Amino acid sequence: MNAAMLAAVGLSMIYIGYRFYSKFIAEKIYRLDPDFVTPAHAQRDDIDYLPTNRIVLWGHHFTAVAGAAPIIGPGIAVIWGWLPAFLWVIVGTMFFAGVHDFGAVWASVRNKAKSVGALTGDVVSPRARLLFMFVVFFLLMMVNAVFGVAIANAFQDTPSAVIPAWSAIVVAVAIGVLIYRMHVPILWPTVIGTVILYAVIYLGEAIPISLPASMLGLAPGAQWILILFLYAGIASLLPVWLLLQPRDYINGIQLLVGLGLLYGAVLIANPAIVAPAINADLPASAPPMLPLLFVTIACGAISGFHGLVGSGTTSKQLNKETDARFVGYLGSSGEGALALVAIIAATAGFASQAEWRLMYSEFGNGGLTAFVQGGAVIVSNGVGISREFAATLLTVMAVLFAGTTMDAGVRLQRYIIQEWGAIYKIPVLQNGYVATGVAVATCLLLAFGASAARGLPAGEGGMVIWPLFGTTNQLLAGLTLLVISVMLVKLGRPARYTMIPMVLITTAALAAALYQLLSLYRDGGIFYFLLWIDVIIVILAIFVLLEASSAFMRERRAAEAAAAAA
Repeated sequence: MNAAMLAAVGLSMIYIGYRFYSKFIAEKIYRLDPDFVTPAHAQRDDIDYLPTNRIVLWGHHFTAVAGAAPIIGPGIAVIWGWLPAFLWVIVGTMFFAGVHDFGAVWASVRNKAKSVGALTGDVVSPRARLLFMFVVFFLLMMVNAVFGVAIANAFQDTPSAVIPAWSAIVVAVAIGVLIYRMHVPILWPTVIGTVILYAVIYLGEAIPISLPASMLGLAPGAQWILILFLYAGIASLLPVWLLLQPRDYINGIQLLVGLGLLYGAVLIANPAIVAPAINADLPASAPPMLPLLFVTIACGAISGFHGLVGSGTTSKQLNKETDARFVGYLGSSGEGALALVAIIAATAGFASQAEWRLMYSEFGNGGLTAFVQGGAVIVSNGVGISREFAATLLTVMAVLFAGTTMDAGVRLQRYIIQEWGAIYKIPVLQNGYVATGVAVATCLLLAFGASAARGLPAGEGGMVIWPLFGTTNQLLAGLTLLVISVMLVKLGRPARYTMIPMVLITTAALAAALYQLLSLYRDGGIFYFLLWIDVIIVILAIFVLLEASSAFMRERRAAEAAAAAA
């Protein structure tokens, strides 16, 4: 199999999904109304609520949901072979992720931009809302902890990426001021900002940055984690127009350029895929493909985190309800394209199958490393730039997207804590600074706690959270689809387009969670730290599923009775 053919087939299917299936969902199921007054207008405060150009908002949504997960997950999952990963990414993008992400934005916009957790109280029950919001909070802890560790590792592995990654913050603030305060047309800030972002990559190559081997007893990885969460806490309190929107938008432009470069290099170099379609010679550490494939590749196929972004920040900035299709479904399509090229880089960027098997000698290997190394080989062979520069460029791309996800993730945690404060009349939790402090503290506790559980230096074992992140992420996606389904039944609309993906992904996620429980219990000792987190999440998810399923059946019976009476 050659990579160019795989890319062409995959991208064609993703385009067909957006062009036809999303149009059907928009017109027949969600029934978007161009005259509906969105919360961005009705509740405008220019901090969290702000009507936004749909292209700029797509950039925010795309980069906030993309992060490093659609690179890491597929880069690990190809250990089972490229074909299962390819099929799940394409089918998941077309029929799972698009409907889920699009639906979360629509449902939130129709309910005063409430988060999907708070929305559960109105659609299902107050008890379900409380349990759902706990699941959401656990997921956000994992997202932020995992991505903080991933960025810290990337900075240590590629010091030349440090200056370009932090320069993006300065560029984003400048673009925000130019567009929203000086009212400069968007074209030139976009062009100049993108040129600067690529120019500073050369500066990063010339001046690589490394932290001291030890500071206050902390290794470089732990130092980076603290710096990153300090930044994320500050960023989550700034108005969306100053940093979040322009940073996500300019990163979205950079991602498009990066994707164009990668896919262009694939078409020019047309490397052979050296990995097997189905890997029959798995290392002993590899778990069974089913059901683990569906939680190893979460982002890039379907991800509950996307529903949090869609209902947490995106819905507060949607100018017109009809923009939800462009922002929500097309955002998930872009992430599917990123996951597809990650699969290609991790299977065609090696000289031979023997070299590929060396990379994947243990389950959990590959990921971001395989993407950067394999992608750098393909770009170097296809475009002619040096392999070192290509590696820096791809690392910067991955770090920037992981950083934007941290920005959005900490902000979403703040929203949840403030919602708890409002719901349960706790004034101190409604304070933005207090809520942000709690959010950052819990993420750091998880990142450093996982390291302690593994008996590793502070921060260095944080990626052990990844399997639990994938399971929780997919459980949350199933719960979100179920809440959307209840809304549709209440409105008298077909729910099968959300219920079928909900049943499939929830079944796979629960099966994966039970497998992980047994695995963690057998490992014992230090893994009990993760075991109890997994137990709590599974119990909470099951209770929410039962509550929401009961609400769904109740509303369907009421709809059938009303139809019979009519």
